Amino acid sequence: MSHQLELIDYLIIAGIVMVFSRLRASNAGQPVNSARLERKLDALLKHHGIELPPGIAIPSGRTISIDAQFLARNPEQKIAAIKLHREDNPGLGLAEAKTDIEEFIRSGK
Repeated sequence: MSHQLELIDYLIIAGIVMVFSRLRASNAGQPVNSARLERKLDALLKHHGIELPPGIAIPSGRTISIDAQFLARNPEQKIAAIKLHREDNPGLGLAEAKTDIEEFIRSGK
């Protein structure tokens, strides 16, 4: 059974990500096992039959994740979107990530 995500689902997921990000920032001295958190989130999504839509491909051939897309749609979160896009694509330079996010924003998707 496949479900499509609605706006509220994206907001809930973004809220969860923000909570974990703040926890990580506040516990800078303590290591966070992000792989463990991702496994738990994946298990929750699978249990509820929710499938995340694939990222959006841009002319560079790279894909922008759903989380980076969500951030990029808010002009105040553009820098966070670029940072997340770089984390999602190890080895990607700052200029390339900025170009990718700006292309996504211009596309209006």
